Amino acid sequence: MKTDSETILFTALGGIGEIGGNLYAYGYQDRWLLVDMGISFGDGSLPMIEVMMPDPTWIAEQKDKVVGLVLTHAHEDHLGAVSYLWDRVCCPVYATPFAAGLLETKLEEAAWGKQVPVHRVAMDAVLDLAPFTVRFVGMSHSIPEPCALAITTKAGTVVHSGDWKFDPSPALGSDADKAALKQLGDQGVLALVGDSTGAMTKGHSGSEAIVGPALERWIKPCRGKVAVACFATNVGRLRTIATIAARCNRHVVLVGRSLWRIESVARQLGYMDGISPFLEDRDASHLPDDRVLYLSTGSQGEPRAALSRIAGSEHPQVKLGEGDMVIFSSRVIPGNERAILKVQNNLVRLGVTVVTDHDDREIHVSGHPYRDELKELYALLRPKIALPMHGEALHLRAHCDLARECGVPVVRMLTDGDLVALNGQTATAEIVDTVPVGSLGVDGPRLVRTDSEMLRNRRRLLFNGSAVCTLVVSRQGKLLQDPVITALGLLDAEHFAEEHDTAVAAARDAFTSLPAAERLKDEVAAEAVRVAVRRSLNAQVGRKAVTTVHLVRV
Repeated sequence: MKTDSETILFTALGGIGEIGGNLYAYGYQDRWLLVDMGISFGDGSLPMIEVMMPDPTWIAEQKDKVVGLVLTHAHEDHLGAVSYLWDRVCCPVYATPFAAGLLETKLEEAAWGKQVPVHRVAMDAVLDLAPFTVRFVGMSHSIPEPCALAITTKAGTVVHSGDWKFDPSPALGSDADKAALKQLGDQGVLALVGDSTGAMTKGHSGSEAIVGPALERWIKPCRGKVAVACFATNVGRLRTIATIAARCNRHVVLVGRSLWRIESVARQLGYMDGISPFLEDRDASHLPDDRVLYLSTGSQGEPRAALSRIAGSEHPQVKLGEGDMVIFSSRVIPGNERAILKVQNNLVRLGVTVVTDHDDREIHVSGHPYRDELKELYALLRPKIALPMHGEALHLRAHCDLARECGVPVVRMLTDGDLVALNGQTATAEIVDTVPVGSLGVDGPRLVRTDSEMLRNRRRLLFNGSAVCTLVVSRQGKLLQDPVITALGLLDAEHFAEEHDTAVAAARDAFTSLPAAERLKDEVAAEAVRVAVRRSLNAQVGRKAVTTVHLVRV
């Protein structure tokens, strides 16, 4: 859709109405600028699908019009899909050094990874990606080098906030560049596309400065081993924990591959200067319990992460038990509650003391803005239009209400796929179209649509089971032997002989009751038997099994 010189188009292929899977597109004068390309994690509803991402088909069909992909920061939900999807858009990628460094390590796993032009830019860079000018504005967040983007065209400036907060005492770097934000507001901001994650929470998200003393209060008196689970990308938190460990005469042991990858990039860029090298888990076995501090992945209960294996007594190097402590220095991402509780319960069964933010609210602070910070941002930018993003419906609604309280004239609550026309002349935001959206799941080495027939069948198999019926039939249409039925997870001939025999009888009767001419038609005969077997199983075990018939003529 080509626009006039007064209109900027905006749409989200992922990231609105959900937390994760961010992929945004800005259109102007028949050119498109992409912002972020991230993953989200499965909630168990799709068997064997743990990683998902937006379907980029719509923008991929216009890839010759894409001027670039700009990354706001290095969290997986903002850059994790680049290594899966870049070959569909084939555009330059722009990121600050930390995000670029992490991205390059991920691209090593992609067959075409070396083809990706990754451009490292400073946190105050200004890019000329005609017809867009993109200004990076440094923010605070739970990762190094987060940036908001001021995207300017002749129609006006849209500020895309990325993930952010205001933190007067961050563990790394400095607070958000409020002077730059105010300057943008003074120059005029057409629209703010803003983070909604903390919009339901009153007050201020809190400073990272309070976390260190809180963690030390728990770690210092412990006489056993201590493990701290936090987000691997929170390099500032890693530095804080390492400093505490040194004061408590403990050696820091990294447990989890992602921690080592992030630590390597952080050291290369100087973010770990002054911090002693960390130990690998196999090197810590000889240390006394009160000299060890494990930093572990798995704060969200990920089944294959280090902490889950430790809690299940399956880790080859790390063992925890009576007298030991695990501190969850992290928040619960919505949807992960059950997985996290499973890990915590397993740890308690081992005799481990588990500490969460329910025990001490100061062992973690959010990386996202609460309501007071959102109000301050609106006061600095004074946008004419508010487009909340990065949140579920409740978060988006709360953000919309807050924006109206702040006096924003035009507020729109959107969903993925809404195509919004932002008019710089009239300061309006109208939904003018809907673009096709969807999600892809990582299924082994391939990507599949999460609404595909294959995954729907997989889900049916999980909840209803499967049945395979084999018929051996003569070319004259006579059944040569009893049907053979295998119903894995539903029946077996040994323990459910009566139910099994009933299903066999249903298959036999369905075939033999067909007119002679119908028994000669493979498709007709197989369908009649399939329906009969499925009905028999449903009547007996209450499951509408995915049923297949193999008809063999001899």
